[in-house]
Amino acid sequence: MTTEPETTTVLEALDIQRVLQLLPHRYPFLMVDRVEKIDGDRSAVGIKAVTINEPQFQGHFPGRPVMPGVLLIEGMAQTAGVICILSRATGSPGVVYFLTIDNCKFRRPVLPGEVVEFHMTKTAKRRNMWWYHGEARVNGEIAAEADLGAMLGE
Repeated sequence: MTTEPETTTVLEALDIQRVLQLLPHRYPFLMVDRVEKIDGDRSAVGIKAVTINEPQFQGHFPGRPVMPGVLLIEGMAQTAGVICILSRATGSPGVVYFLTIDNCKFRRPVLPGEVVEFHMTKTAKRRNMWWYHGEARVNGEIAAEADLGAMLGE
């Protein structure tokens, strides 16, 4: 992989209004409420408050609601997408495509009433493609982890 010069842009946090400006996702598929601790395209933490009134809990699972693992991975991808879009020179939103999911592991269930933090750290970048290691954490405990690849389109 080639490396590019890096600049540091640390923002305090992006609220839901800014997240909605950057990502095309909307209810019920928006998995990030806020993004904080942004360090350029190198790392960030996405925040998701999990509530019982989300539609996936109607069937996953009745009597024992559990956040679907695929939605945890989607939350990681959306967090990475936000920081990829922010890194564009124009600052304008683009489309972020999922390239890869590798080394995915689920460690514990995530339940309604919990807050998930999507910790994303860049592992590589080439042209308009980024690779991140992500961890979905609840109270500091890893609930899921994966290596994700993304490509920024126009």
